[in-house]
Amino acid sequence: MFSPLIEELIRALRCLPSVGPKSAQRMAMYLLEKDRDAAELLARSLAQAVEKVGRCQQCRTLTEEAVCTLCNNSRREQTSLCVVETPADVLAIEQAGNYHGRYFVLHGHLSPIDGIGPADLGMDLLERRLASEPLQELIVATNPTVEGEATAQYIAERAKAQGVTVSRIAHGVPIGGELEYIDGGTLAHAFNSRTAFFPPAE
Repeated sequence: MFSPLIEELIRALRCLPSVGPKSAQRMAMYLLEKDRDAAELLARSLAQAVEKVGRCQQCRTLTEEAVCTLCNNSRREQTSLCVVETPADVLAIEQAGNYHGRYFVLHGHLSPIDGIGPADLGMDLLERRLASEPLQELIVATNPTVEGEATAQYIAERAKAQGVTVSRIAHGVPIGGELEYIDGGTLAHAFNSRTAFFPPAE
């Protein structure tokens, strides 16, 4: 139906998450018909990013520097390290604005079925950091999935073996959520992670 180059562009766009055949076709047609300048800018930016962006040598987040700006920031707390699955998780936590320590990015989670083991997640580098840095707390912020929980347990065992206190971020009912619409797994997590509540004194 389309020329070979257009078909190739549509196939390339389908590599993006949640982009199906129709969405990819609309994107390709828009870029080619309506905004060629944007298409050229997108192509240049993508090519430069692919060529120059790698992983931080300390935390493994995406950066074009050997060490990212967060790791280079001496004002960050040196005694806490937060372990996350993706660079997008770092961004989300930073936007929340209440954590000021350092990070370690796994780029995934343990998944024997997919052949993803500790070495693929940089566990050797994480253990070196646990042994060499003045850490008082390791915060495990992996996703509340079966794989994420298994990964959290694996990390916690290794951190405890090195004498580092381990905490896990809470998972449960979101602010503004109504219980009748919350799934059973989330509710179970919320009940199991409940904390003491002290009403204000009269």
